[in-house]
Formats: sequence, C-alpha cells, structure tokens
Amino acid sequence: MNLMFLLIHIVIALSSVGYTTYLYFSPSRRHFHTAYGLVGSTLASGTYLVISTHSPLLQSCLTGLIYIGVVLFGITAAYRHAASESKTIAKDR
Repeated sequence: MNLMFLLIHIVIALSSVGYTTYLYFSPSRRHFHTAYGLVGSTLASGTYLVISTHSPLLQSCLTGLIYIGVVLFGITAAYRHAASESKTIAKDR
C-alpha cells in the first residue's frame, strides 16, 4: 500500500514540476489554480508518507523544502511573465 502511495506521490511531484514549466509559457488563472492544487497534493501525500512510514523527518523536510523552493520559483516566474505580457498588450493598444 505504501509503495503504491509513494509512486503516486512521486508522479504528482514530477507532474507539478512539469506543469509549472508549462505554466510559464501558458499562464492563466485556471492554470495557476491547477499548479497550486498539485503543490498542495504533493505536500499532503508527502506528509502522509512521513507519518505512515516513520521516515527520518530531517531528510524528508529537506527534500520537501527543496521541492517547494523549485516549484515556487517557477510559479513566481510564471506570474511575473504573465504580468509583463499583460503590460505589453496594454501598451500596444
């Protein structure tokens, strides 16, 4: 059971990293909400795995912080990219 949940957790985490990259090139409100949902799902499944498997907390938290840092950097970059595109479109009018 935990092995299957671990695989689901890994798929969600990798999907969120890939989706964040996609978000940079195609930003929209709906896409941002999906990215937030993937991040939340990754955190929830990671928390469940740490609790259920009694894994070392320090190693798990360090890995989680690195993941959060990478994904939040991508989401912030996508947000800034979307804001700069909207300013460019407003200037062209």
